[in-house]
Amino acid sequence: MHYFAGIDIGSTTIKIVLTDEKELLVADYVCPTGSHFHKHTVAAFNDVLEQNDISKKNVSYIFSTGYGRKLFKEADDSISEISANAVGAGKIAATVGKVSTIINIGGQDLKIISLDNDGHVKNFAMNDKCAAGTGRFLDMMARNLEVDVDELGNHHLNSTGVPLTINSTCTVFAESEIIGLLAGGSGKAEIIAGIHYSIAKRVARLSKRVGSLGDVIFFDGGPAMNQGLVQAIEDELMQKIVVPEKPQITTAYGAALIARETFLYEDGSYVDG
Repeated sequence: MHYFAGIDIGSTTIKIVLTDEKELLVADYVCPTGSHFHKHTVAAFNDVLEQNDISKKNVSYIFSTGYGRKLFKEADDSISEISANAVGAGKIAATVGKVSTIINIGGQDLKIISLDNDGHVKNFAMNDKCAAGTGRFLDMMARNLEVDVDELGNHHLNSTGVPLTINSTCTVFAESEIIGLLAGGSGKAEIIAGIHYSIAKRVARLSKRVGSLGDVIFFDGGPAMNQGLVQAIEDELMQKIVVPEKPQITTAYGAALIARETFLYEDGSYVDG
């Protein structure tokens, strides 16, 4: 049995996916990146193999992707996270139709990726100059509000008032604005809803750079687990979006699928006969 690995080394988390020859997702693993990218990636890869009783010699091809992809020298090859994301999203969302646009929010960047009818990247726009609108932004806001980042979505959905407007697009100024709102007696739930809508507006502005969003919008990355943020983006775009069961691993899954294709096929022929 051949296995294929996709390793997405992000700025905040490492995501690892193993697939088999039939493209089935065999295992997935998510852990913090930390300050030692290579050391932690090697440890995480060994952990996922051990937990699933898979020998390293049976992993036939490895593709790395993400922010730290060049640092993992054990990989057979690497690919950009945009290309890997497109492949993973297309496979995961195949049952609901062809993905036309991907919204990916990572630890330190926000990407809007437009795909053609064949699932290839047609255009993309990225906000990586500022933390606003990213996972790191949500982490910092949660800390200021003394709320666990995993609880932000529930606070939003349980809010009964009007979401408060967060005017600042700079993370530092947004922190000051939130501290001021708290001091003025504003509720945490309404502030959190306002934070989510400020990110949703940023998504909408960035999406205009890539053109029409199409019918199937796919949302992945860690912040896609935040149902309050999902609701805010849907409200802002006035369109339903598809969120996978495990939104963090889409790009790693795409890299694993590409690893499989690279190993098994040569000029369209199955290598192993």
